[in-house]
Amino acid sequence: MNKQVVLITGASSGMGKETALTLIQQEHIVYGAARRVDRMQDLVKAGGHAIEMDVTSEEQMVAAVSRIVAEQGRIDVLVNNAGYAIYGAVEDTTIADARRQFDVNLFGLARMTQLVLPHMRKQGRGKIINLSSMGGKIYTPLGAWYHATKHAVEGWSDCLRLELKPFGIAVVIIEPGIMATEFGDVMLKPLLERSGTGIYNTMAKAVAKATADSYAKGGASPASVIAEVIAKAIATDKPRTRYVAGKMARPLMFIRKYLGDRIYDKAVMSQVK
Repeated sequence: MNKQVVLITGASSGMGKETALTLIQQEHIVYGAARRVDRMQDLVKAGGHAIEMDVTSEEQMVAAVSRIVAEQGRIDVLVNNAGYAIYGAVEDTTIADARRQFDVNLFGLARMTQLVLPHMRKQGRGKIINLSSMGGKIYTPLGAWYHATKHAVEGWSDCLRLELKPFGIAVVIIEPGIMATEFGDVMLKPLLERSGTGIYNTMAKAVAKATADSYAKGGASPASVIAEVIAKAIATDKPRTRYVAGKMARPLMFIRKYLGDRIYDKAVMSQVK
């Protein structure tokens, strides 16, 4: 396998870190980027590089891309992994919080892509790998803003794929299911703070319990599942447009697509009573 120069956002934990370690082991040149640079020292020890970067900071994003191009002369793969979820009733969620969700999950991803594309076009090849979610195809109660960002990533990536095909640049969408990462921990406390005591409290507590239960007792797939999928997409000259992996991703997406909204609604709401 040819060595690829890979930039991974959100590489301080979860799927981003596992992907970075997997690709380093495969002897790719890997740059992990995240706000918590102290949590990426294991990447450095493994032979990778760590960059402190927030995907909402234009200055830090520009500096990261400039550094990689200066040191390696190219960027072959961008893995847009940085993201998080805010949950809570639409009525209870401030527009400021909603904007922040879009700034990280969509606009940060989009700006990183804009910054690497001139270099990929110049070399006539490259891969943009966007971490969406099964949440980009389905929906859950109290997850309106999070699902909105992931549905947006899906449509945005599809359009980008058509735009970049003439330049030899592939766009790949990864749709993880329930993963053993910080995702659940990050969303649960704010969910209950937003909606756990008001008129949506019954639903909020039920969603929180169902979420916690889904992660308990081996109910989530390890981050290595997604790392392996991303490594596969990087290794092939003709990657799929989408890869689905992780607990519950295929069943829930099947119900949503083939059985219709009403049956899907009943299936989802049956889990949060």
